[in-house]
Amino acid sequence: MRSDEFYMHRALDQARAGLAAGEVPVGAVVVDAAGEIVGAGYNAPVSGHDPSAHAEIRALRDAGARLGNYRLDGCTLYVTLEPCLMCTGAIIHARLARVVYGAAEPRTGMVESKANLFAQPWHNHRVEVEGGVLAARATRLLRGFFAARREGEEAG
Repeated sequence: MRSDEFYMHRALDQARAGLAAGEVPVGAVVVDAAGEIVGAGYNAPVSGHDPSAHAEIRALRDAGARLGNYRLDGCTLYVTLEPCLMCTGAIIHARLARVVYGAAEPRTGMVESKANLFAQPWHNHRVEVEGGVLAARATRLLRGFFAARREGEEAG
């Protein structure tokens, strides 16, 4: 079985694709119990004119279409940034076994930063969570994007 770092590198590849498309560089992949990547996505709300087009949602949609089922039992989601409220709900609804994320999101993160929605007792499904995997790389990508954006705004 490949390591969490291996799959997080694939999520970072997705984030770089999002960066190349002019989106906030967040990427995600869904991996099945056999270790195969069955879904992938990067942030695309701007280009897709879709507020729900976060990396996690796009990767879940891709995996669901490939597997022919919205329930992704036994799968793991690797995402470069701590999931938000919307994505956390979708992850629980998809019945993922596990979520592994890179950088914490201090403003909107719903795993460790603002709340821990996965730990709430009212959910009918439990998701194992691990954070901080290749966090420095994910953070560098995000900081670089926002620094370049600020420089562009100051120049304009």
